[in-house]
This record gives sequence, structure tokens and C-alpha cells, in this order.
Amino acid sequence: MKLLSNKTLMLLLLIISGSGYIISCTHDDDLLLPPPASNTVVITRGTHIHLPGTLTTGDSTQWKVDKAHSGVLWSTNYVGAAGLLTGRFNQFGIHNVTDAEKQNYITTGQPVKDTSWAFYENEPAKTYFNGYVQINTSNTGEPGRDAGCNIKAMGTTLIVPGTQNLTDSNIAQIHTTKVEFDPLSNDYIVTLNLTWHGLSPTPITQSIVGKLKYVPQARVQFGTAAAYSVFGLQLEFQFNCRDFLVASTSISDKINIECNMNFNNK
Repeated sequence: MKLLSNKTLMLLLLIISGSGYIISCTHDDDLLLPPPASNTVVITRGTHIHLPGTLTTGDSTQWKVDKAHSGVLWSTNYVGAAGLLTGRFNQFGIHNVTDAEKQNYITTGQPVKDTSWAFYENEPAKTYFNGYVQINTSNTGEPGRDAGCNIKAMGTTLIVPGTQNLTDSNIAQIHTTKVEFDPLSNDYIVTLNLTWHGLSPTPITQSIVGKLKYVPQARVQFGTAAAYSVFGLQLEFQFNCRDFLVASTSISDKINIECNMNFNNK
């Protein structure tokens, strides 16, 4: 019995050793995952140039702002709660509004031409834009806020139907002072001046740094309509509303702005 037991034990050891060898060989044959790719972003830029021209309909060399499919959004933390307060400006444009143009316009369309911009994909020093929003068109989707505390807190006046109010106390303007490549992405770093009255008796200007993203030119066609080209610019920046004497305790200091502008050459 003792001899049989020893033989049985040796046989078991041989089986276990052989199994381990087979398993180890099997794992050697497994495909190994390649080492992780570099975290460095591959930056590629084209040579597109987009200019507004005189906005002649049907001239494919001239780019027009597609306002109906664009938007200027804002958001801020609601003090004392976890959620955000969000909204948009219903009326905006890409125009350098001069002092002579700061008036009420009897129109429901764009009161001034959206031609104060140029975009050079590979030469950011040539890129620039000037824009504005009408403060009293801030729309949160909540009438109690939009026609009440929102108007008072931002120091402006109610909308007059059928008019566009570009008076000094009702517009906030941005003017780029520098556009440069973002070394870490395909985007651009933008330095701009934000000018707004807020609750101040005179306009206040702050220099702000934001980020600009270019959505490359593409060809589109819908149904039987003629094909045309489109591109987009997305600008994001943040400012401190206390710098403009906004004292509302319902919102935090920082206001986030997101401008989503789409263009076409129809």
C-alpha cells in the first residue's frame, strides 16, 4: 500500500507540473496589447480662409452668418443650490457697433450688418471678430425672471416690440485683440475686450481670455435644394459679473458664455 501511495503521489505531481507548463505556454501565445499611445494631441490645420464680403445672396465666395442656427448662451451657478441657471440672448450679431449706431432700430431683422469678422485657419493673427448681444433679450424660458429680476439686475429696460435696442446701456460688446494657436489642441486662444455698462453709469471694459474652436468647412445639401458650404466657430469665455457691478445674490460671481456661430455661403 505504501508503495502504491508513493507512485500515486508521484503521478499526481507529474500531472500538476505538466498542466502548469501547458498553461504557461498557452499564455505566451496570447496577443499582447500594444503600449498605450502617446497622450500628445495630433494637431492638424488646413488653410481655409472665410471672409464676409458684402453679403450678396447667391455669391458663394461670401460667407454669411446663419443667425437662425446660431446662438449665444450663458450659464452660472445658482447660489444655495446644486443646479445651474441657464439662458440665451435672443438678439445678437457680429458687428462693431459704433457710437453713431447705438440707437433703437424699428426692425425685427438684423439692425446692422454681420460683417465685422474674418477667419484664417492657419494664420490666426489675421483672424478677428467683433460682436454684441442685446442684454434685454436674455431668455431663461421663465417669464417671471426674464421680465422681472433679470432686467433689473442687469440695469437695462424692457423690450419694445418691433424694435432692436442697440443703445449703449443695452448692449454688451466683444472685440478681439489677439488670436493665436492653442499649442495643446486644434483650437485657438483668444484675447478679447468685453465692454458692458452693467449697473455702472459708464461702460466698463475687461480684458478676457477665451477659447475658439473651428468646425471645418463642409459641403451640405438638403432635399432638392442646391448644395452649399458651411462652417462653424465656437467661442467660450468667462467673466466676473461683480466687475460690472451686478450685485444679485442669486447668482455666483462667474458667468460662462458660449457663442455658437454657424456660417454658410448661400
